[in-house]
Amino acid sequence: MKERFLSLRQRLEGLTPVRLGAYAPLVLMSVAFVLAAVLSVAAASYAVRGIEYVVARDARDALAAENLDWAQVSTDGLLLTLSGEAPSEAIRFRALSTVSTVVAAERVIDDVSVAPSMDIAAPRFSLEMLRNGLDVSMIGLIPASTETADLVARIEAIDPEISVIDMLETASHPVPFGWEQAVSYGLDALALIPASKVSIAADQVEVTGLAQSERERDDIRDKLVRDRPRGLITSINISAPRPVITPFTLRFVLDKEGGRFDACSADTLEARTTILRAGRAAGATGVLDCPIGLGSPTPRWQNGAIESLRAIGQLGAGSVTMADTDITLIVPNTVTPEAFDRAVGELENRLPDVFSLQATRLAPSEDDAPAGDDVREFTASRSPEGGVNLRGRLIDERLRDAARSLAQAEFGLPAVQMTARIDPDLPDGWPVRALLAIDVLAVLEHGEVRVRPDRIDIRGVSGDAAASDRISRKVVDKLGRGAVFNLDISYDERFDPVAMQPTPARCERWIKDVLDEQQITFDPGSASVVSGAARVLDKIAETLIECGRLEMEVAGHTDSQGRLETNMRLSQQRAEAVIAGLLSRGALVSDFVAKGYGPEFPIADNSTADGREANRRIEIRLIGASAEAAQAERGEDLAENAQNGPEPLDESDLEIVVTSGAGETPRPPERPQR
Repeated sequence: MKERFLSLRQRLEGLTPVRLGAYAPLVLMSVAFVLAAVLSVAAASYAVRGIEYVVARDARDALAAENLDWAQVSTDGLLLTLSGEAPSEAIRFRALSTVSTVVAAERVIDDVSVAPSMDIAAPRFSLEMLRNGLDVSMIGLIPASTETADLVARIEAIDPEISVIDMLETASHPVPFGWEQAVSYGLDALALIPASKVSIAADQVEVTGLAQSERERDDIRDKLVRDRPRGLITSINISAPRPVITPFTLRFVLDKEGGRFDACSADTLEARTTILRAGRAAGATGVLDCPIGLGSPTPRWQNGAIESLRAIGQLGAGSVTMADTDITLIVPNTVTPEAFDRAVGELENRLPDVFSLQATRLAPSEDDAPAGDDVREFTASRSPEGGVNLRGRLIDERLRDAARSLAQAEFGLPAVQMTARIDPDLPDGWPVRALLAIDVLAVLEHGEVRVRPDRIDIRGVSGDAAASDRISRKVVDKLGRGAVFNLDISYDERFDPVAMQPTPARCERWIKDVLDEQQITFDPGSASVVSGAARVLDKIAETLIECGRLEMEVAGHTDSQGRLETNMRLSQQRAEAVIAGLLSRGALVSDFVAKGYGPEFPIADNSTADGREANRRIEIRLIGASAEAAQAERGEDLAENAQNGPEPLDESDLEIVVTSGAGETPRPPERPQR
């Protein structure tokens, strides 16, 4: 066995070198292939890692440049994964857009989460206070920092017996700008009006209430207007019950300037309409008003008024004054005796029995001559600057002292200058007439009252649209139904605190008036306002400061010359320049929007130079909540007019008369130039 094994070993040892040498090339090739494969894989892996590094580095640099440091980047071959927590959805999208500039968007894997929003929009704080005598209710949502107990204490300070019902809710949000001054203003309004509703927001206060009389209503309204904080929008609607008119007065004058009512009274809506139509038939023009009130001396008042107006219309000149049931008809000597007798006879036959008629045809008067040293008269005048001059003739020293004291009490001690002289031969009743002249002058903002033996002439300007009516009643009440007087009183809303109260609709109209007077112009092809138009921006800014916070659109318009794209861009830039100019002047423009319309809305013919100049313009109009408030304001005005039943106006009467309950004074809508 051993020998066989050794023999086999010798045989193998002799054969092995020969067989291994035959397989050596194959082995070497296999080894080389394996080594090449390993090296290729290593090189490819290194190249991929290099590409991933470069992509990740560039992506991180791009994110850092956009201040998106929260974003994390990882790569996997040709894919890029973006992860992290974005503050908002918009910022997440911004990060994805940023890395998409480095690699193709389809190779970006979005693994970004968005942080949940913890911010809740602040609510609109509002407070509504309802007062009915000694009962007050508070409803609404107020800032938590506003002490409810303090509100209750301030309301209870109005009257010790007031009872307050607190139904307020609070929210822990910042106090909006203007809230404190709006609340203080609302509490002051609540204290003034025992029957009222006061609605308070940070930028607006609405006051609705009921006064005991027209006088009280006017006093409350004037005080609220004067005390309104700058920048606060207010809506004041105070009504009064139908006034008691005493005496029930009507005065109609027909002269060379036409017919007019110096005073008018009506007991019903139907009577008012009928009387005004009769006045138009007698020659009255323009806007007419006849307050409705209580106190008519007879149900047939309108019949007496209509017949009296018909008579004066037939005569063609003169005046008719009705004080309760007494009627005084006075005509100038230009009316023939025959026409006078005929008209008076017909009027006596047509008047209801309850009325009494006194008719006078004036004789030529020596006092129609120009005033001089020999003319017996007393004049009380008030200048636009406020100075009061009393001159002419008074019956004695006591009357002169009384006139001076009355004037000083009405107008102030320094304003009065007395230059009247003593004349004991003046007609009876002169003291009453002289003191009445001073009393009447107090109704006028400036003007003159001239007392003569046969008449009183009153002319001037007032901020009370019912001044003629008030003065007529004073004269009739003091001098009786046969008093002869002439009125020439014009209304100027600059002196009317109610008409000058800023509201969204009025503010928009005031701005339009400024732009109608002079447009805002720019350098050619530029958004720079020319120096001469700067004063227009000054006026508009002044108005906006008065009006407070409003939502408005500043619209830029161009003519049709040039390219459309250029005009659209230029009109937008000019609208933005106007807002910037108003902001620099202190106007509240945070809610303003600039809009360029280019040549889209022409108002004139672009084929002419004048038309193109008209089309290059800036317009400013209300938008949003301010526009809705203005629309409601205009709607309320129209509703009030309809309620008071004004008669149809002719084409010359394109003026709105705003009323607030029976007996309200007219309020012309136009604002005077500043």
